[in-house]
Amino acid sequence: MDSIFDELYEKYHQDVFQFLFYMVKSREQAEDLVQEVYIRVLKSYKNFEGKSSQKTWLFSIARNVAIDSFRKQKGWKQRIIERFDWSTQQVKDTYPIPEEVTIQKEEYQLIYRCLDHCTLDQRIVIVMRYIQELSIAETAEVLGWTESKVKTTQHRGLKVLRKEMEEMMEKEEGS
Repeated sequence: MDSIFDELYEKYHQDVFQFLFYMVKSREQAEDLVQEVYIRVLKSYKNFEGKSSQKTWLFSIARNVAIDSFRKQKGWKQRIIERFDWSTQQVKDTYPIPEEVTIQKEEYQLIYRCLDHCTLDQRIVIVMRYIQELSIAETAEVLGWTESKVKTTQHRGLKVLRKEMEEMMEKEEGS
């Protein structure tokens, strides 16, 4: 299996990545999805019957991985509906003004600095829950934990974050 997997990876990695990149329009997400594709390949290669080419089979897996990713996010139809202002029959401008972007960047930088004060487990849970937007159940599944452990770790991590952010903001106001 190792040699077959290596061959598939060498032959098609770039093509699969490009396909997923165009699907999700995010390099980071595409890289994550490529990993998911190859995990599925490892799990299901024994079921490959050879009715199609390996490349076709691989791309069907990539397609399904992309679709699963979209399903985890809000539906595309719902996103379009939300962007439409029904009272004026125009598309809403959802992009923040430059001033809002600056404030958001400062807030994100503060959060990232404060994350250093969390334990590794707390940091992982906070990133999965609030940056990757995984549900508690999904986070538990990814980590191999119970949902209760995820909730407890999240609660403790948020408590540390809040404390550190308050202290940093007080320092900034004092100086």
